Amino acid sequence: EVQLQASGGGLAQPGGSLTLSCAASGFRFIDYDLGWIRQFPDKELEVVSCNRAQNGGTWYSDSVKGRFTISRDNAKNTVYLQMSSLKPEDTAVYVCASPCNGPLDYWGQGTLVTVSS
Repeated sequence: EVQLQASGGGLAQPGGSLTLSCAASGFRFIDYDLGWIRQFPDKELEVVSCNRAQNGGTWYSDSVKGRFTISRDNAKNTVYLQMSSLKPEDTAVYVCASPCNGPLDYWGQGTLVTVSS
């Protein structure tokens, strides 16, 4: 059974930080690109970040570039998203998925991030 269990969301103040984790199981984690996709309250989707399995290369949307950092620990089958300088517009459900875009093979339930004073 494939699982992508995201955690670490919660309430943060503007300018604050959160780190999200996604624990994967049921597939060969080391061979898959892993990314974070967020769904805003209006249901719009945005690919936030991607970590490539082949070489560890990273990609970020313009909206989070310089503020978020994606990383992975293949030994722990876990991908992370370090979020800093948070803005109210970052409020969304953050979903861990593979691949990072296009038709998805795997995805999790996501974790809610709320940025508010």
